[in-house]
Amino acid sequence: MASISSGPEPSDSLAAFGAALRVFRERSLLTQEQLADRLTYSVASVASIEQGRRMASAHFVDRAEEALGAFGVLRAIARHVGRQPGLASWLRAWAQLEATAVSLCTYECRVVPGLLQTEAYARAVMLNVPPPPMEEELTDRLAARMEWQKLLTNRTPPIAFSFVADESVLLRHSGGEEVTRGQLDRLLACAMRVLRCSWSAGRCASRQAAPAASSVRSSGS
Repeated sequence: MASISSGPEPSDSLAAFGAALRVFRERSLLTQEQLADRLTYSVASVASIEQGRRMASAHFVDRAEEALGAFGVLRAIARHVGRQPGLASWLRAWAQLEATAVSLCTYECRVVPGLLQTEAYARAVMLNVPPPPMEEELTDRLAARMEWQKLLTNRTPPIAFSFVADESVLLRHSGGEEVTRGQLDRLLACAMRVLRCSWSAGRCASRQAAPAASSVRSSGS
């Protein structure tokens, strides 16, 4: 049975960056352990990046450039790495559908929909899924989640959204009382922004509850 990986799918650009990192590390006569110590990253992170299984964060690239004297090569390659950092394989496939969708209907019974999560709530959810991510991986995931949420306001043409969540999602108080209060404020702010946008455009779109977990209608359908 094929498994669904939560990590990045290998790509030529990831492999190219990893190979370049390894060349500059070996040129500096450093082991992966020694480089990890200089960068204040884990040995597993360095190994994963060299093997093309993980995308380096901007912070990692900058630290590696300085530590290895890479003449700007690592930064140049990093600009062309073709993967969204911090997004699991299944979520990247979904994000590609969302990028071309004209409407999106989502139902959640476990957590607040990802597009509506605050950073604090998203952090609490990510830390609650074993095995918990290391700090640098968590930072990458949160940055990707916040970037993904720009679909709510920055897409042209805009997407027609419909979010339905079970009441238990909020009653769980994931992350504690303060995080939950912040998440409720976020939901209210999103609801008011959508309402204002609808009326300012001279219309109010009808939103129906989604019968399935998620559905997307693309512009090509």
